[in-house]
Amino acid sequence: MTPSPSFNAALRHLLRPLVRLLVARGITFTMLSDLLKQIYVDVADREFRLDGKPPTDSRVSLLSGVHRKDVRRLRGAVPGDEETVPESVALGAQLVSAWISRRDFLDAKGKPRPLPRLASQGGERSFESLVASVSKDIRARSVLDEWLRLGVVELDKEDRVVLKTAAFVPSRGFDEKAFYLGHNVHDHLAAAANNLLGEGPPFLERSVHYDDLGEQSVDELAALAESAGMKTLQALNRKASAFEGRDRKTGAPKRRFTFGVYFFSEPRAKAEPGPGDSKR
Repeated sequence: MTPSPSFNAALRHLLRPLVRLLVARGITFTMLSDLLKQIYVDVADREFRLDGKPPTDSRVSLLSGVHRKDVRRLRGAVPGDEETVPESVALGAQLVSAWISRRDFLDAKGKPRPLPRLASQGGERSFESLVASVSKDIRARSVLDEWLRLGVVELDKEDRVVLKTAAFVPSRGFDEKAFYLGHNVHDHLAAAANNLLGEGPPFLERSVHYDDLGEQSVDELAALAESAGMKTLQALNRKASAFEGRDRKTGAPKRRFTFGVYFFSEPRAKAEPGPGDSKR
């Protein structure tokens, strides 16, 4: 099957920033090719079964385009797509969720309060108490040192812990940011792929884009996107936190969800002059 020109164009466009990242991190085409070979075999093996039966090596080879001798070598050697959440991310997300959703940690405007570091200073409204409310096994000082390193919080003049963003998004820490690259882009692409393949009800996957704006206008729109996006994320976080507490008590099958917000801008590419255009 020959891909349509529109699908080829979409693939070239979406792969370009990924390839730029790979080249910047020293991942060569050969290394990526080896990784893709493993994933092609694994996806063909796990997700394209007939009547639930494991496909033969020949069928996997036919579906994936990978030579049969490589199929035999690779089948079962690649772990499934179960996501491993780094401990710092899992704990961090829980702590930030508690900080931005619990009324005792919010000010009159509903924003996260700066928290005294120690319970001896702030009682239940302290960073130490926040950490203890989520995990009794982790020392608040260790969390604070790590969050300062990652740029999640800062200390103000009164030695209070100030949350820099109402979501666990490290400004530093490569491993943590790499996790979110995989998680967020995977789920965004999975939603778009589902919609393109028509495999079920369409997922929400929308954007607003303009091509002829000045830098100041884009700066204002970025600030608006940040404000409106964070309000939506916080509202969803509060609802999801309440629902999780309720649903954890039931034996019904569980699902996960991701809702994301992003903003991107770059200089618009200059159009190449056409045959009849002046080159002045």
